[in-house]
Amino acid sequence: MTTIRASCTICGDVELTVHDVEVRVCDTTDAGEYSFDCPRCAYAVRRSADPHIIDLLVASGVRLVNWSLPLELFEEHSGAPISHDDLLEFHLRLDDDEAIDVAIESLRRRLDLL
Repeated sequence: MTTIRASCTICGDVELTVHDVEVRVCDTTDAGEYSFDCPRCAYAVRRSADPHIIDLLVASGVRLVNWSLPLELFEEHSGAPISHDDLLEFHLRLDDDEAIDVAIESLRRRLDLL
């Protein structure tokens, strides 16, 4: 079985198996990292990794997980950011049954127009 040497922030150098390590690559940015739980102290370790390291780990049998950034990050946003006062007003409206009924009716009318 392949032995992988890595470094724990707390314990220093540790030896791992391919089953102890996971490689993650973001399909959107091509950024990669590997992670493992330290076999000595159980500290969760996560390190960025360049493509060469990722290729070596995957070729050794380490599991590869691909993921993508959520599309919402690329949406255009307009208007001012939500303020503390906006949150307080929203909280108060959640307790107002009449305001909720008005909002639901407004939403129903908009959906009927689609």
